Amino acid sequence: MDSGKFWRRRLRSLTSHVFPLLFAAAHSISAQPSTDTAEPLDAFLGGVQSLTADFKQEIWASESADAPLETATGSLALKRPNRFRWTYTDPETTVVSDGKRLRIYDVELEQVTVAPFDDSVGTSPAMLLSGDRNVRDAFDVERTYPLEGLEWVKLVPKTAGSDFTSVLIGFMGREPRRLELVDGLNQVTRIELENLVVNPELAEETFELDVPAGVDVIGDEG
Repeated sequence: MDSGKFWRRRLRSLTSHVFPLLFAAAHSISAQPSTDTAEPLDAFLGGVQSLTADFKQEIWASESADAPLETATGSLALKRPNRFRWTYTDPETTVVSDGKRLRIYDVELEQVTVAPFDDSVGTSPAMLLSGDRNVRDAFDVERTYPLEGLEWVKLVPKTAGSDFTSVLIGFMGREPRRLELVDGLNQVTRIELENLVVNPELAEETFELDVPAGVDVIGDEG
């Protein structure tokens, strides 16, 4: 599955109740929970308003698989509330939210898909990073533990039927460094973040998409 297909598949879920995005974590977890609180997550949510980073994304058939099905790289920019821009390098795909609409630009297909950004997107793991909702409203903190130099927080969705059964976020201080999402088919999406910049000044134009002439637009731009 290429990254464009990944986002197009996730878009179908986004419009109902969930997202990408998004993340590389350990293959197995042997550490015991260190606490029943989630200080790293709370520190991130309380202190980080914007973020830029490079990422490596892997999609695995299962947590026990020997090798990823697909690997992609790119860059991202996030800004609260509800704005983000994910750019994949190969194949070139850009996913942008301005807080009102979600746009996916597949360069190879010369196509932009537009969907409304509504409250359902706020329950998605992607919105853990850029959303304005209280994470505890949508997720329960199941456990926290140290592993491989990071403080991990495992979240499970409160809503039955979510596209993902669990979300893991590995923090270094208040910075998210690795994430792992497991879906209902036990497929795993792992993303590792590098070259993070916390609370940069990001212009609103960052979260807009200039559609080139001749590119098909599917959906309502409003």
